[in-house]
Amino acid sequence: MINLSIASPSTVSLPSTVLSSTSKSSFIGLQIRSPFSVRVAAKTTCAGSRNSSVVMMAKREEELKEIRAKTTEEINEEVVDLKGELLMLRLQKSARNEFKSSEFRRMRKRIARMLTVKREREIEEGVGKRLSRKLDRKWKKSIVVRPPPSLKKLREEEAAAEEAEKSA
Repeated sequence: MINLSIASPSTVSLPSTVLSSTSKSSFIGLQIRSPFSVRVAAKTTCAGSRNSSVVMMAKREEELKEIRAKTTEEINEEVVDLKGELLMLRLQKSARNEFKSSEFRRMRKRIARMLTVKREREIEEGVGKRLSRKLDRKWKKSIVVRPPPSLKKLREEEAAAEEAEKSA
């Protein structure tokens, strides 16, 4: 780190290449010229970041294989469940409860991957964009509202706790 201070020319003794008297104002300042050029790499990479991205790609590929192994109906069911979970997260956020904010992004990306696989299958079948949207609207209207899995689990735990209190 370089520390510079402004001083009058009588207190500073520097070579003539460092001092610059090109300004015509009354301000006496310094202009420091470096005898060597400083180069900064445009993009620095470290070995750790490359390895982590490779691991992430492997996880993503594994997740896509899982999704592609499911039927379209199973994908639809999971999309509905994940959207319910997303709603629960939004409710927790609005109620200012503790939650992991990274879950929003994770769930949205998972939903997007599932819908992408679903659309890939439609394209293979020859379903056009317009027809796909009509089918999507029809599917959304046919969804039966049900509690998300996390809420079901919470209700089961509460019921088990009540039974334990009654039996005790």
